[in-house]
Amino acid sequence: MNYQKELDKLLKKLESEKRVPKLLLHSCCAPCSSYVLEYLSTYFSITVFYYNPNISPESEYTKRLFEQQMLLDRLPAKHPVAFAAGHYDSERFFEMARGLEHMKEGGERCFRCYEMRLKEAAKMAKSAEFDFFTTTLSISPLKKADKLNEIGKRIGEEYGVPYLVSDFKKRNGYKRSVELSKEYGLYRQDYCGCVFSKEFSGRK
Repeated sequence: MNYQKELDKLLKKLESEKRVPKLLLHSCCAPCSSYVLEYLSTYFSITVFYYNPNISPESEYTKRLFEQQMLLDRLPAKHPVAFAAGHYDSERFFEMARGLEHMKEGGERCFRCYEMRLKEAAKMAKSAEFDFFTTTLSISPLKKADKLNEIGKRIGEEYGVPYLVSDFKKRNGYKRSVELSKEYGLYRQDYCGCVFSKEFSGRK
């Protein structure tokens, strides 16, 4: 499936109907959210949901949290952009990853991490009556958009909130996120966030 074409169809429909739905956007970090917010805030009233218990250590989590808030204070948007932070519980991540510690980066452990974060987003989207939910994760060249969309759509059906399919790296989305990161002086980390990705990146 061409997820960008599917998204284009929906955005065109929203424009023709002059509707501005509420979107809960799970964000992994400010740099990844920069292009996604620039792009989608034209069509949606967005709440950025920062929920990432996978990030270690806690100081790294907090640094990325502050960067996200700083970007939202500065980035122009056609429609309102709000912010919500989830609970930081690193033990939940380690419990999820138990038995998968030595798996290759980008495999089953990562898929379960996507699911953990998207389920939390879907719960919030359901309780706060959002029209859609999605994640910034597909902007990364290291993340598999087909797997993210498969998980997101399944969770959306489970919770009764439509998942906004995406592949935000398309149309130079990732390149634009790098440009916006430079423009706003954003901290760009060189690993996904968890201790396993940190080891994979060669960092100590």
